[in-house]
Amino acid sequence: MQTLAAFAVAGLLLVAAPARAAIRVTGVVQDSAGRPIPVAIVTVRGDGRSVQAPSDTEGRFAFTWEGEGEVAITVDAKGYAERRQTVRLGEAGGPLTLVLTRLAFGEEVTVTGSRRQGLGETPASVNVVSSEDLAATAAPVLDDALRYVPGFTLFRRTGSRFANPTAQGVTLRGLGASGASRALVLDDGVPINDPFGGWVYWGRVPRGSLDRVEVLRGGGSHRYGSGALAGVVHLVRRTGSEQRLDLDGSFGTQRTFQGAINAQAGQGPWTIRVGADGFSNGGYVLVDDAVRGPVDTRSSARFLTEEVTVEYGWKGGTRVFARGNIYSEDRRNGTPLQENRSEVKTGALGFDRPGSAGAFSVRAYLTDQLFEQTFSSVAADRRTETLSRDQTVPSSAAGFLATWTHAFGGRTVLLGLDRGHVSGSNEETVFLPGPAEATIAEGTQRTLGVFGDLAWGLGSRGALTVGGRFDQWSNVDARRITGDATVDLPGRRARSVSPRASLLFRLAPSFSVTSSAYRAFRAPTLNELYRTFQVGSVVTLANEALVAESVEGVEAGFLAGGGSLSLRATAFRMHLGDTVASVTLSSQPGLITRQRQNLGSVRSQGAEVDAEARVGRVVFSVGWLRSDSRVRSFSADRTLEGRRVPQAPLNQASASLRYIGTTGRTIGIQGRWAGSQFDDDRNAFPLGTMRTVDAFLAWPLGRAVDIFAAGENLLGGRYEVGRTPVLTLGPPRAVRFGIRLRLAPTRQVSPD
Repeated sequence: MQTLAAFAVAGLLLVAAPARAAIRVTGVVQDSAGRPIPVAIVTVRGDGRSVQAPSDTEGRFAFTWEGEGEVAITVDAKGYAERRQTVRLGEAGGPLTLVLTRLAFGEEVTVTGSRRQGLGETPASVNVVSSEDLAATAAPVLDDALRYVPGFTLFRRTGSRFANPTAQGVTLRGLGASGASRALVLDDGVPINDPFGGWVYWGRVPRGSLDRVEVLRGGGSHRYGSGALAGVVHLVRRTGSEQRLDLDGSFGTQRTFQGAINAQAGQGPWTIRVGADGFSNGGYVLVDDAVRGPVDTRSSARFLTEEVTVEYGWKGGTRVFARGNIYSEDRRNGTPLQENRSEVKTGALGFDRPGSAGAFSVRAYLTDQLFEQTFSSVAADRRTETLSRDQTVPSSAAGFLATWTHAFGGRTVLLGLDRGHVSGSNEETVFLPGPAEATIAEGTQRTLGVFGDLAWGLGSRGALTVGGRFDQWSNVDARRITGDATVDLPGRRARSVSPRASLLFRLAPSFSVTSSAYRAFRAPTLNELYRTFQVGSVVTLANEALVAESVEGVEAGFLAGGGSLSLRATAFRMHLGDTVASVTLSSQPGLITRQRQNLGSVRSQGAEVDAEARVGRVVFSVGWLRSDSRVRSFSADRTLEGRRVPQAPLNQASASLRYIGTTGRTIGIQGRWAGSQFDDDRNAFPLGTMRTVDAFLAWPLGRAVDIFAAGENLLGGRYEVGRTPVLTLGPPRAVRFGIRLRLAPTRQVSPD
């Protein structure tokens, strides 16, 4: 009633107010390189009124507004992140200049869409986690910050601070369950999935160097090839050449220490960026108190990434860059004899030439990696353990990618080519059972893909995009060496066609419908083909006979609202054929044996909902995913049919609240919930529900210094992570305290 009365009083005041003089406002919409952006929609709201003005071919726009005062301006443009800012009309200052940032998935979208930066319009399900979201998240590592995107899951509920790296593969919408990713992760266009196993080292990219993270949900092989079966996660770097220095440091419970430095300097066309992130965590004991024994120790991790980027830019936004990155980590995995170490060295070259007549982009990269891990067998009373396996896994990868885009007559065409080469081996000594035996299993994987898209603009009604990709991949030079005996393993050669069609149709200015249909594929990794591993009492065997898995999917949804309130809902149905899964072969006391096999098919169907509300500088967002992922057919073992895919809950939900003030004061609250799930293919090992609440608070001490406090799992909820078959638990409550130093020409403030 009070709200209605307030609106009534405001209405009477407006009626009684004298007529106000009209103001003619002009401006230009451009990108960060100063190029004009045509057909951008500029929406102005204030004092209960609104007006829209499109930009012309030179990016110019104009509108008339009655009276002076503060208004909210929102700018939408195809392929760019939505821009919001507050402007006081009537003040001197000349025409407005509105600068937009291009999205990495710009060709996927019609009018850019994201939950975190306003739910705009895009036929593909794209979710953008902004730099403001990352800055207001309690988690100090990237993968835990991304878990608030509905459908984003790693193999287990624990993230990169506590889980073995081989369990850090990412998937979306509950599609598949193994350590290998079903989604491709890109860093400035360069893939960073592990070349041998497909998992992801989430600490490889300095978090302070990121501008945002874009998550494309649904099959992405039509453009990104093998690995993009369930979608793509793109880490988008900061741009610009201004001088800046960012320093972070924190400490907290579980003997946690974190430090980061990101520095940037420019001189003429040259820019150099230096970044380093270090993290150390004393961890916690994974095993439940009820079964814990003397052999159980804390699971801890230390990792460090160091990076240098040199960039040369030309007028108009053309740039060339070279980047070198070294990442190393050292982990203790819960008992004295179980540990792993990794070192990844990456070099990347890039060239980007934007332009309205045609844009061209090239990426080339080299990666060299060494991964070492030990496994043990633990006695039933958990008092002693015996070393069972010692593995050394060297691998290398090289790749090249080129794309060309051209816009003409309301249409946009994209053509591309990429090539990849991965070599690796699993050098292993098996101690149990029997005498020690050394073996080497090795192979090489090669991929070649060509792809193209054509997008038709439907005027103000939306867009239709069709495209596809042809891939040829092969596994060659595979062999297993035991002592003096060498056995050649069967090679694999296959071709795949991955089409996709997407439609966005606007039924009203604030309501659009979307639909997509696609086919995608994923080739088995060298890890799945040649490397056996052990977790607890479960041994999972490699299988050199695996073939590629493929998915056929359809989805449809709607987008409603805009401005301060937005809603997006998408229903999907996907059939995954020849699914690579860990299938139980035998189960005995103290030993469960599984093998990676191609299931007949898995079906994942459900819906995802994203909603966002903005009140001034407060942003509240919620997300929900229902994904029923089950084995549909498996002729080799009919008893698995109808069973749920491991590590895929039926329901997941998240909510977050963020406030960033004009002085930099920041408040962030995040909550996450997941329903029950299973840890095995036969659904014999259930895992209960999970819920966590995190919070973050930063307080400025001056223009350049903030102090902050972060808390994770503040309610101290106990949740189950795995049954191997021993029950393991998620991390307990944790808090951190730290300081941030930002030295730049101007303080970066979130737009209203």
